[in-house]
Amino acid sequence: MGYMLEIQNIYKTFNRGTINEKKALDGVNLNLNPGDFVTIIGGNGAGKSTTLNAIAGTWLVDEGKIIVDGTDITRLPEHKRAVYLGRVFQDPMTGTAATMSIEENMAIASRRGEHRGLGWGITRKEREEYKRQLKTLDLGLEDRLSSKVGLLSGGQRQAITLLMAAAKKPKLLLLDEHTAALDPKTAAKVLAISDKIIEEHNLTAMMVTHNMKDAIAHGNRLVMMHEGRIIYDVSGEEKKRLHVSDLLNKFEEVSGGEFANDRMMLS
Repeated sequence: MGYMLEIQNIYKTFNRGTINEKKALDGVNLNLNPGDFVTIIGGNGAGKSTTLNAIAGTWLVDEGKIIVDGTDITRLPEHKRAVYLGRVFQDPMTGTAATMSIEENMAIASRRGEHRGLGWGITRKEREEYKRQLKTLDLGLEDRLSSKVGLLSGGQRQAITLLMAAAKKPKLLLLDEHTAALDPKTAAKVLAISDKIIEEHNLTAMMVTHNMKDAIAHGNRLVMMHEGRIIYDVSGEEKKRLHVSDLLNKFEEVSGGEFANDRMMLS
């Protein structure tokens, strides 16, 4: 059985040759097995979101290869990669169209790649399916199919975005600090929903987070990044036994103790 994702020695430097030159990725290698759920942590500028952007094709890498389920997508433009990927961003406003109803948003996601748009209206069968999916969220949204998404809370929007991102069973689900903008209680709820959706669809997933507790509590594998490189990769039983103090120690070991001024990681 092959890997679901192969990242081979990718490099990315922004603003090359200028005073603002920034080496964002410095030879990243990472292979994900089908069904892996990897959490990615690291300080600001460690390369966490840059890695997700490289996979999504927000821009092309300078060197290296990105292969999804055997298909080399390294040179594919962003819109051509979208068929392989589901993505949820930090900003709850990003993943849904505010002026459209819940069911219209869900229809767009579930018909992605079909030449139908919303021209035919939403069938009763589709509506029943959206209701069923929304019911699993346990947020009471199944009775609000015609509500405009712009009227919902951030947590409700992220929950719907998760359903939409998983609708076409993507080869890879990318979660980019997708609970960072939510209050702790709502964040916990959205994380629980994420776990459930990943498990139910047996998805391969990557979740960037600043929260060490969350990184330990979710997924079967944890990767720590620092200065554009992966410095720690732990999975299975060893990951389950981790404590926040272990991660802090690891970080201090590689970074020469500059952890103290990286407040974000302690949030």
